[in-house]
Amino acid sequence: MILCNFVAMLTKTEAIVLRSIKYGESKIIVDMFTRLHGRLSFVVSMPKTSHGRLKKQYFQPLTLLLLDCDVRPQASLQKLREAQLLTPLPSLSSVPEKLAIALFIAEFLYYALRGEQQNEPLFDYVERSLEWLDGCEAHYANFHLVFLMHLSRFLGFYPNLEDSGERRKDSGERREDRGERRENTFYFDLRAGAFCEAAPLHRDYLLPQEAAMVRLMMRMDYPTMHLFRLSRAQRNRCVEVALLFYRLHLPDFPEMRSLEILKTLWG
Repeated sequence: MILCNFVAMLTKTEAIVLRSIKYGESKIIVDMFTRLHGRLSFVVSMPKTSHGRLKKQYFQPLTLLLLDCDVRPQASLQKLREAQLLTPLPSLSSVPEKLAIALFIAEFLYYALRGEQQNEPLFDYVERSLEWLDGCEAHYANFHLVFLMHLSRFLGFYPNLEDSGERRKDSGERREDRGERRENTFYFDLRAGAFCEAAPLHRDYLLPQEAAMVRLMMRMDYPTMHLFRLSRAQRNRCVEVALLFYRLHLPDFPEMRSLEILKTLWG
C-alpha cells in the first residue's frame, strides 16, 4: 500500500491556473485547481523558443487548461506533460476593469482553495463564473460580491437564513412592510454564519445595518446583480465584510494585496 502512493497516475484533467512563480532559470511553479484532483502544484520547464508545446501565456492567472500530467499523491510538485487552452477568456486580460477583478479572484482562490480536494461542483462554479464574466459586456461591477458569497456554499459555510427576518417576511402578513422592518433589526453572527435577534457574546458579529449587506449579497446572482445599485463605498464595504467572513472560516487567510486596486473601480 505504501509503494502505491508513489506510483504516478497518468491523468487528463481540466484545470484553473491560480498562480505561477519563477523557479530557477528556466522553470516555473504553477498552482492550479483541477477538476479531478483538487489543488495541485506543478513544476514546469519553459521552452527557450516559441515553438515549444508549453507556452508561458498558458500559465497566467485564471487561464482554463486541459492537462496531461503525472500525479503522485505524496509529491509536493507534480509533473506536467502537456497543456492546452480549454476555453479562451480574452476579455479578462484586455479589459482593465475585468483584469482587476480577475487578479483579485485569482489571489482569493489561491488562498481559499489551499488543501482543497476534488470538488467538481466547486470547479464547475468557478469555471462557469469566469466564462460568464468574460462574455459579459457591461454591468458587472458587483461580480466579485456574487462570486465570493456563493462560493462559500461549496466550502460549507454559506450563511443560514433560517432564523432571520427573511423567513418571517415570507411567511405571511404584510411582507413588504412588517417583514422588511423586522429583518433590518437582525445581527449577523460571523462565526455561526447565521442571523440572530440579539448580539452574540463574542465580538465577531455585524450590527443590523451591516448584516443587511450580507442579506443583500445573498439575494444577488449574475443575471440580476445589475439591479442592485451600490455606491463605491457600499460595494467596498460589502467585499470587506465578505473577506472578514472568510477569514473566520478559513485558517491563515491573509490580507488581499489586490483588494486596493479593486476598490478604486466604479465611482
